[in-house]
Amino acid sequence: MTLALATRESLAIEMLERIETRTARVAVVGLGYVGLPLAETFAWAGYPVLGFDIDRRKVEQLKNGTSYIGHISAERVNELIGTRRFDATADPSRFADADVVIICVPTPLNENREPDLSYIADTGRMLRPHLRAGQLIVLESTTYPGTTEDLLQPILEESGLVAGEDFFLAYSPEREDPGNRDYATRNIPKVVGGVNFSSRELAIALYEPVVDGVVPVSSTRVAEACKLLENTYRAVNIALVNELKGVFHAMEIDIWEVIEAAKTKPFGFQAFYPGPGLGGHCIPIDPFYLTWAARKYEVNTRFIELAGEVNTAMPSIVLSRIAEALNDRGKPFKGSRVCVLGVAYKKDVDDPRESPAFPILEMLEQRGAVITYNDPHIPKLPRMRRHALQLDSRTLTEEFLAGQDCIVIVTDHSAYDFEWITRHARLIVDTRNATEGCRTAPAQVWKA
Repeated sequence: MTLALATRESLAIEMLERIETRTARVAVVGLGYVGLPLAETFAWAGYPVLGFDIDRRKVEQLKNGTSYIGHISAERVNELIGTRRFDATADPSRFADADVVIICVPTPLNENREPDLSYIADTGRMLRPHLRAGQLIVLESTTYPGTTEDLLQPILEESGLVAGEDFFLAYSPEREDPGNRDYATRNIPKVVGGVNFSSRELAIALYEPVVDGVVPVSSTRVAEACKLLENTYRAVNIALVNELKGVFHAMEIDIWEVIEAAKTKPFGFQAFYPGPGLGGHCIPIDPFYLTWAARKYEVNTRFIELAGEVNTAMPSIVLSRIAEALNDRGKPFKGSRVCVLGVAYKKDVDDPRESPAFPILEMLEQRGAVITYNDPHIPKLPRMRRHALQLDSRTLTEEFLAGQDCIVIVTDHSAYDFEWITRHARLIVDTRNATEGCRTAPAQVWKA
């Protein structure tokens, strides 16, 4: 056995012992909708955890026991702090104290709908001066196959340390579903791939005690591709029902009734539902990562790209439906008072990323409508990468609803009493079938 091989095995054995005895300090980079629940999971499993974020406001809020994520209560944050196994910081020098660093940073699209991997690259460069022999680095951010080995690994190796020999490198895609009451970090299996055998085995050992099942795969590229497949599958099927919605509308058939009937089949069918457009950080973005990566290999992905076009067009289709509804009442866009209900990208969360509500609101404003919104989870519109609307959530009262020319249901939060809303609104455009079954409905309801 060569000295180099003996040293490498010694580093792996030492790290494995720390992981198994839960003395390995786990640093989680990016304390958002993925990173904070992950940090919480490791802390409750008994590991000492260091949460890192470049946003000092988040760090201070956590240290003070408050939460900035709607479905994570302040009580949970205080319990996390109370374990004395969690600390938060914005100081990158503290990476040197970590045995494991898990990267959970955003991977958005740029203006040309191409991958923006600047957060991963910046994290790698920030980590590089503090990288030391024996550390395990795991990337969880959603990205295209090859990112771990082709982008992150070279940046880290500029430290002079070699991945798989001096330090260990793996990829395990995040599978968070904010607001899901049935599945959270602890009970969602983790797919794990490493740049070599030791890296993968250490990552498996890290996740096995904290989640319900680990699924080893042969490489980081397979693990990266797995996440893209999961979300492209959903995007394509949502595009299918969005397109069918238009077909069935022309035939005067209710798509929602069709889906309810079809899903009674006990095999071969899974229900997907139409809507005003895709939102969140995964489904609207991941298929474009895949199509971009495919072009590097001179492979066409016409099916996936078409699905992306269908889903991206949905806010414009909703706008057309609003125009029809207003026109039916003899009203133009200009001067009409239109209130959007729900700006979060999905039901019962406070996450507005990529929400179709933003382009809908902007297109309404561009056409002269007097726009307002209500969302019980988002009291003020945050500044987004491509949207800069400045509005505060309006209180829903009988008088306010009656004073609007049109109410547009974009997100069907459980907090909304749709029976009451239909009783007091004049005109409703419903993109979520939220008013189905409302018994008292003097408002004219248009499904979109």
